[in-house]
Amino acid sequence: MGSLALLHSLKESILGQASVKTIYGEPISSQGKTIIPVAKIMYGYGAGAGTGGVGDTSARGEGGGGGGGVRVVPVGVIEVSNQPTRFVPITDRRKLTGALLAGIGFGMWLGWRRRR
Repeated sequence: MGSLALLHSLKESILGQASVKTIYGEPISSQGKTIIPVAKIMYGYGAGAGTGGVGDTSARGEGGGGGGGVRVVPVGVIEVSNQPTRFVPITDRRKLTGALLAGIGFGMWLGWRRRR
C-alpha cells in the first residue's frame, strides 16, 4: 500500500469515529427542557512508507506504517425550553483561578527582576 493510500485509509478510519453524535451527544429531555451536550473534537494522523535496501546488498524491501488519534473535550450544553434557547459553557473554575494566580505571580516576578 502506498503512502498516499495509507494516509487516505487512516483519515477515513479516524473521521468515521468523529461523527455528529460524538460532537453533539444524544439529547436528554426532562421537566420541559431538552439538553444537548456539545464537545470539541480534534484529530490528527500521519503515515509513511518506503522501499529500499541496506548498504550495498541487493536485498530490497518495503515497509510502512501510520497512526492517529482523536480527542474529544466537552465544552457545554445547549438548553432548549420554552425560554430562549441558550448555550451553557462548561468551565473549570479551578483551572481559571490557577491560570490567573500564575499570571499574577509571573508578573510580580518580572517586576522584581526589572528593579534589580
